[in-house]
Amino acid sequence: QSLPKVVIGYPASSIASIQLFIAQEKRFFRDEGLDAQLNQVRADAAIAAVLTGELFAYDSVGTSVRAFQKNAPIKILAVNLQSPLFWLVTRPELKSLSELKGKVMGTTSFGGVQHLAGLRMLRRGGLNPEEDITVILAGDPATQLQAIVNGAIQIAVLSPPSVILARDKFKLNVLANALDEFPSFFQSGLAVADKSVASQKDLVKRILRARAKANRFFFEMESGASEVIAKFLKVDLAVARESYRISRNAFTSNGIVSQKQIEEFLKMDAEIAKIPDPLRAIPAFDFSLQHEVNNELGIK
Repeated sequence: QSLPKVVIGYPASSIASIQLFIAQEKRFFRDEGLDAQLNQVRADAAIAAVLTGELFAYDSVGTSVRAFQKNAPIKILAVNLQSPLFWLVTRPELKSLSELKGKVMGTTSFGGVQHLAGLRMLRRGGLNPEEDITVILAGDPATQLQAIVNGAIQIAVLSPPSVILARDKFKLNVLANALDEFPSFFQSGLAVADKSVASQKDLVKRILRARAKANRFFFEMESGASEVIAKFLKVDLAVARESYRISRNAFTSNGIVSQKQIEEFLKMDAEIAKIPDPLRAIPAFDFSLQHEVNNELGIK
């Protein structure tokens, strides 16, 4: 018997979307009666795809919040990565933030969390990125790593495992860490169109349940999670294990964040993205179905 097909988008091949990869690899989607297809989709195209039904869901919080600010009928049903896993990486000859003026930074998409995290780190380093830095589209973190190694860009904003390869294999400089600069900044989660939540609640819950099982696996099985990271992100097991260890505490254990965290995130996101009324996006977050799933699975 054929299973219902759902297409779930994610912005980049990085550890941020590890719950999706685990749910696919460990057959948690199949266990929930779903044929899940995971597609990498740039943030600037993803929300339109969710609203038209080309994507059933998208694994990005920041992009979805800014779409809600522009009146997109969308809800964020879970937050998995509550702290930003981005490091500011530069060419070997660039050893300080003050040397970056006039240089080129790569990003996956304009206005995405990676882009905004990069701007924030540059500003904290005393630069005015709008005037001092040129930002270009340069692919996902793995592609950006190759671009900075080849000299096509001089600055990249990388997540694990790319940042580990940059540091150890290519001897690039790591000048700033978003976790230190702004520790509470949401990255991955589950965003779904309002009409899908209303008309396909059971399907939405099955996706949330598969992700919740994957998240529990992530927290309880370091070896198994590291093997999935190695497979999906195409790195050796040692790099995958370090990626897991430096990232683990940035994830939520239950897919839910507090009202205070939401307010802090929205204010910070608005400051970076120059949004005048950040708290009007509070209704974008609805964890009621995630609470139901957690109760069913015994997740606190």
